[in-house]
Amino acid sequence: MSSLKKNHQNTTTFINSEEDKALRPLQLIDFIGQNELKAKLDVAIKAAKKRREAIDHILFSGPPGLGKTTLAAIVAKEIDSNFHSTSAPAISRPKDLAKILTLLGNGDILFIDEIHRLSPACEEILYPAMEDNSIDFIIGEGIAAQSVKLNLKPFTLIGATTRSGMLSSPLKSRFGMEFKIEFYKEDALKEIIHRSSKLLKIAIEHDAAKEIAKRSRMTPRIANRILRRLRDYATVEKIAKINYDYSKICLMKLGIDKLGLSNTDRLILKLIIDRYNGGPVGLSTIAALIDEEPRTITEDCEPFLLRIGLLEKTSKGRIVTPKTYAHFNKK
Repeated sequence: MSSLKKNHQNTTTFINSEEDKALRPLQLIDFIGQNELKAKLDVAIKAAKKRREAIDHILFSGPPGLGKTTLAAIVAKEIDSNFHSTSAPAISRPKDLAKILTLLGNGDILFIDEIHRLSPACEEILYPAMEDNSIDFIIGEGIAAQSVKLNLKPFTLIGATTRSGMLSSPLKSRFGMEFKIEFYKEDALKEIIHRSSKLLKIAIEHDAAKEIAKRSRMTPRIANRILRRLRDYATVEKIAKINYDYSKICLMKLGIDKLGLSNTDRLILKLIIDRYNGGPVGLSTIAALIDEEPRTITEDCEPFLLRIGLLEKTSKGRIVTPKTYAHFNKK
């Protein structure tokens, strides 16, 4: 690859605030957790840099908040390339995607979040772009229509998905590397909390960080969100250092119980227990009764509830487990 650009760009931002941005690691060495994934990614990055080629297309899959967007930005920075990001719902027409692809420079990174939501027509544009660095245009209509091939500069597509099973097989097969990002262990979350507390300039004791980690649903984004809310309480109440007892008080105020369940989680589980005797009950029924989108339940709530054994999915619907009854002190 010829000269790679050093001006990192974002065509669409996924960062809610400058504070969120500051908490995101910028280098692979600073990214906490996912050690096996990082080792494989590090080899791919070093090999691409040594050959001066665009790194192979990458697919990151896993629940929300585990670091897919952050890893994509790190890859761009590590190979010293421009970073362009967008999401599949924002690309409504094939010509929108074609325009993005034609504007990419040599070795640029294109990040598409929720890539499983791309329309079939947009996927058709990606196939030749990913394989041959080209796209085909149809000019004219009827018997006068003709196909025009446009060559693209070598680029890397990084896709992120929370629903890898919904990704079409032809698109999935065109990614040279596929990484599944796992839920985080408590020790890794605790390390993330300590790192973030230093960046946020808030003192926190070891036991308090451990308690936050236990209630963070195995997810770094949630751990950082909780830490920022505890910092708010500490600022208002003039608390110099967050200790274990104070963290428990704040977590109770935030409605986060000892398992990390949110109000929505509890609504779902109690609905299945109290109204449907433990289930089964369909997703659409649950969504209607708690006034929530089905997609929010399947992507934000269910992965964690399934992981910790409070919910099961059957062919007839969702059911709760004996562990759920024990958690709510119900027979």
